[in-house]
Amino acid sequence: MNVARIYTRSVVSVPRSSTLQQAAVLMRQYHVGALLVTEDEPDTDRAIGIVTDRDLVVQAIAEGIGPEALTVDEVMTPEIAGVAESADAHEAMVTMRELGVRRLAVTGEGGALIGILSFDDIVDALSVEMSSLAGVIRSERGREVDERGEAAFR
Repeated sequence: MNVARIYTRSVVSVPRSSTLQQAAVLMRQYHVGALLVTEDEPDTDRAIGIVTDRDLVVQAIAEGIGPEALTVDEVMTPEIAGVAESADAHEAMVTMRELGVRRLAVTGEGGALIGILSFDDIVDALSVEMSSLAGVIRSERGREVDERGEAAFR
């Protein structure tokens, strides 16, 4: 299974000076668990980090710090782990496991950021494949019942 088939193409970003509350609102609005962090200048789309819903919880709320008191750049991870669009999903899973992350930036030709691959994207894709395998088993059994009758399976 290729990363190109399963990654999320829409990327939501947030300026680094945004509050955690503003970031949380964006996460809820777009139903995402991570935002790419950009510089504050208008029309800047180069990612300088990533902030996740877990960052908000572990680094702010659990410490008793209100989400309006911290900015995104105070809790973001400045290194963005990535994978090429042409990579195999297994390679992406190995990278996630080795780095202890659940999301990877997906890069296209020339290293341009084109999307995000999440653990959930991989699980969804694998569940479709597992369902197809289960269908093969059901189909095979159905064919055998048609050919030999139900009594052959008792």
